[in-house]
Amino acid sequence: MLTSHPPVGATGTEDRPTPVVDSPGPLAPAVDPETLASDAVAVVARWLTTAHGDETSTERRLADRMRGIIDDPTGVGFTMRFVDRVARHRSNTLAAEQLARLVADGDLPGFLGRVDRLLLRLGARLAPSLPQLVMPLARRRLRGLVGHLVVDAAPGSVHAHLARRRLEGYTLNVNLLGEAVLGEAEASRRFERTLALVEDPEVDYVSVKVSAIASQLNLWAFDHTLTRVKDRLRILYQRAAVAPAPTGRPTFVNLDMEEHRDLDLTLRAFTELLDEPDLRDVDAGIVLQAYLPDAFGALQRITAWAGPRKDAGGGEVKVRLVKGANLAMERVDAALHGWVQAPYDTKAEVDANYKRCVDWALRPVHTRAVRIGLASHNLFDVAWAHLLAEARGVADRVEFEMLQGMVPAQARTVLDDTGELLLYTPIVGRRDFDVAVSYLFRRLEENSSDQNFLRHLFSLRPGTPEFDEQARLFRAAVAGRWDLADLPRRETERPPSGDGLFRNHPDTDPTLPATRAWVASVSARPFEPAHTPVTTTVEALDAEVAMARRAQESWGSRSAVERCDVLRRVADELVARHDDLMVAMTHEASKTWAEADPEVGEAVDFARWYAERASELERVEGAAFTPLGVVAVVSPWNFPVAIPTGGTLAALAAGNAVVFKPAPETPRCAEIVAEACWTAGVPTEVLRFVRTPDDEVGRRLVTTVDGVILTGSHETANLFRCWDPNLRLFAETSGKNALVVTPQADLDLAAADLVQSAFGHQGQKCSAASLGVLVGPVATDERFLRQVVDAAASLRVGSTDDPATTFGPLIGPAGGRLLDALTTLAPGEEWLLEPRCLDDEGRVWTPGIKTGVRPDSQFHRTEVFGPVLGLMAVDTLDEALAVQNGVDYGLTGGIHSLDPAEVDRWLDHVQVGNAYVNRPITGAIVQRQPFGGWKRSSVGTGAKAGGPDYLLQLGTWTATRPLDEADFNEVLVADDAWWANRYGVEHDPSGLFCEANVLHYRPHPDLVVRVGAGATPVDLERVLAASARCGVEPRVSRATEEDDTAFAATLSAHRFGRIRAVGFVSETVRRAAIAAEVDLVDEAVTASGRLELRHYVREQAVSRTLHRFGNLIGAQGTDSIN
Repeated sequence: MLTSHPPVGATGTEDRPTPVVDSPGPLAPAVDPETLASDAVAVVARWLTTAHGDETSTERRLADRMRGIIDDPTGVGFTMRFVDRVARHRSNTLAAEQLARLVADGDLPGFLGRVDRLLLRLGARLAPSLPQLVMPLARRRLRGLVGHLVVDAAPGSVHAHLARRRLEGYTLNVNLLGEAVLGEAEASRRFERTLALVEDPEVDYVSVKVSAIASQLNLWAFDHTLTRVKDRLRILYQRAAVAPAPTGRPTFVNLDMEEHRDLDLTLRAFTELLDEPDLRDVDAGIVLQAYLPDAFGALQRITAWAGPRKDAGGGEVKVRLVKGANLAMERVDAALHGWVQAPYDTKAEVDANYKRCVDWALRPVHTRAVRIGLASHNLFDVAWAHLLAEARGVADRVEFEMLQGMVPAQARTVLDDTGELLLYTPIVGRRDFDVAVSYLFRRLEENSSDQNFLRHLFSLRPGTPEFDEQARLFRAAVAGRWDLADLPRRETERPPSGDGLFRNHPDTDPTLPATRAWVASVSARPFEPAHTPVTTTVEALDAEVAMARRAQESWGSRSAVERCDVLRRVADELVARHDDLMVAMTHEASKTWAEADPEVGEAVDFARWYAERASELERVEGAAFTPLGVVAVVSPWNFPVAIPTGGTLAALAAGNAVVFKPAPETPRCAEIVAEACWTAGVPTEVLRFVRTPDDEVGRRLVTTVDGVILTGSHETANLFRCWDPNLRLFAETSGKNALVVTPQADLDLAAADLVQSAFGHQGQKCSAASLGVLVGPVATDERFLRQVVDAAASLRVGSTDDPATTFGPLIGPAGGRLLDALTTLAPGEEWLLEPRCLDDEGRVWTPGIKTGVRPDSQFHRTEVFGPVLGLMAVDTLDEALAVQNGVDYGLTGGIHSLDPAEVDRWLDHVQVGNAYVNRPITGAIVQRQPFGGWKRSSVGTGAKAGGPDYLLQLGTWTATRPLDEADFNEVLVADDAWWANRYGVEHDPSGLFCEANVLHYRPHPDLVVRVGAGATPVDLERVLAASARCGVEPRVSRATEEDDTAFAATLSAHRFGRIRAVGFVSETVRRAAIAAEVDLVDEAVTASGRLELRHYVREQAVSRTLHRFGNLIGAQGTDSIN
């Protein structure tokens, strides 16, 4: 949702000075901010000299250590890995294992002294056998390195720290760090602990984020979420207003934020609450992040609001200006969703915007009701703001702020010169040190980024080139403060185009004001049911197929370029019908808004992707393509837009006519897709939209067309093939998917991803995580289990036409296997979260989580397709793999582990078509994660939807010249080239910096070559050469030596294997292969390596998170930021 209209007050032109010289008032001398910049440089030189001389030996030692980490190319990465993989562990035994692996992985960084290196190697050797001795010492050493940045949250420790700092002249802003807030129980706990801080008589200043005290913020339902946030904050403000504090004034509450998504929510909550009658006298604060162009407009809005409030006898507010500490995650968020990055692109722009905000804010007319907290370690900024405030007579309206523990000598120097300094002081429980990891990562990232001033903080000295360069950058930012854009980037800029190449359609951004208006409009629209009548007779169905068959010849004779132009117009039509599709999905399919919106984008992606791929069908050397003819697309109800769009447009792109049969539950969703195709130029005769019941009419459709694209259950696929064993069936079927969580995982992140994977769309996804396989102590980890339950129990159950709903009704009343899973427990199972039915019909349920699921139990092996998650306990990763692979399906699977060795072992052995590492296991995206499974989860050649090979199967291939006339050496050379460039290498065309999305081809582990009548020796030679090139050694069965009956009897030993048929294939063999669940490939043998090699491999898509909290330094598999 894009708009060119900026919010009121965000233009940046109000009160902008046209002359360089500012005249703040009649009694004040003229002030030139740019002249003051030169004065500020001199002040910084003096401060640095003073601070360096005042530095204690302990401070110098810490500074030298931090400088050593930063200067060492491997230092920051090693430190981050140590913090994340060793110090984060609460288990000494597990931490010891990671310490040993970390030291064994490579050379120790140079910043470690000889003694530290010796101790680390010795500790790594002793840790596995003496973990209870070694690991407390290792953690103590780490706290000595970075522990000064956080404070122990125990009341006694906090009080002692506050008292010491107050005696030194500081004030303190206390920020409580805690577990990830995944649900309302943890949000309530954090809220109560924050209230306790507010009411602590020794604490006078507290910072809190709205995301810390209200869980699962749903910006699709902005007003509902705003009300929830205000209900919590209102109590906080009311308690703070009467809480005793050492200053004698009420406790000051500051609203923090990290994510751009929380900006407008926090701002609205802040201003609306403080306008309430009983809170109008309250003084309170809010943070603004200058790396957002939005910050300047927000500053103007706050100032314009605060003045009348103060004039009416109300309190005043404080705006805490920071540069922004979440840039890394903002970049990740933008990349994954296809958005414009919300922050500025360059550090120079951020610095200039910071100066602009400071310049505008520090004027008497603006400081009347608003105080400014200038939070920065950039001494040039501090000195300039200090001089500017004094020159304008508003020095009493600015307060300087720095981080606890960061260059304390400089902090003392600034305190002495400015008269006061506030220290931002994070506190964390000693036993919960792992929750400080994300905070420490941000501090380390700030210190390591060459563009960041903090990178130079520990070594900056006057008179050096480094000092001169920082002064130059500072002056340039001051000079350019009014020359940069100040409008929210996502409201005024469009994401970059693909420059003619495929690019995924961006998701709708629910944080935008335009999106909120759109949601309000669309959610109020009535739903219109499907218009197309149901075809109820075989005769009428035959007429539809006949019409499509007559029209197919003309459509198939069009060039690929012509057909692709039509598909691109279909994509545009789907974008234009976004609103209609949203209404239809939320009403017919019980899709929440957050689930429905990306599905529209996926449908658009399918149109554009297959448009891009279709031309290859005309460019395969040595083979010619002929469309199948008429293809039936039998679509599901759970993805009623994206999946039928993909199947329909793939068939059309390949030159086929289509009979489009929607799911009976969601006809209008599918009908809108058909209407978009017709409007875009697909002839109505080529695409027939046919609603049929699932009776003899539906059977007639399946048995009279030339191919069927099915997304449905494995049982449905078997039924279709039972009707016709010669059916060309391309089916994505069922799944029984597991997410493995090892003790080396970030357990909070794993809990969030497990719940999202299990309960998205009420668990009604073939890709959903039905099983959580918990390794070792994870199965009994109280915090992990609590987080999983909290996240699931906090999902908001309701009707999906309400955007506030995050967990909608089932598509129909629960029955059969699903009802059994929701209501019964097998031996050994217990409810961790018991599901409840909330309506008489049996459609509205709450999520269910059961523990104690045993290997080979019914729940372990059976797809239930609903909101039930089973947790299984195993001792080792190998046992987890056995459980995960020990089902008949192989669709999706995941692992959460920060140990690269564990991840690599899992990837080497997991039997799934789509594998996910440290992320949810649902939500495959076209091209990025082509979708399709192994084993029983796929029927046909196994080509992945949204992948590069899908269209190749939707027709027949014939050799352009007889194989025996080809130069066999040339064929082998071509095979080598295709192996080297396609089938033997990994492909990641998305190229995301933060997530690897690799498509690769695995040699098929069980291949039989069946040589039937009509096969020639050269055909067999060609097939064996291709399989050898792929590293596959097949069993060869010749009909002359093993008749069809005998061969059929052997197929049960090849379950989930593949037959490459050469020559005639009898119905006996076809039916036996279906019964034994063996894929049968009987395409013509050609010289094309592009075509032939794909029969001996299986496609696998691996999606792997590359970052930690947005940071690539120290993340597994990466050592530097790309």
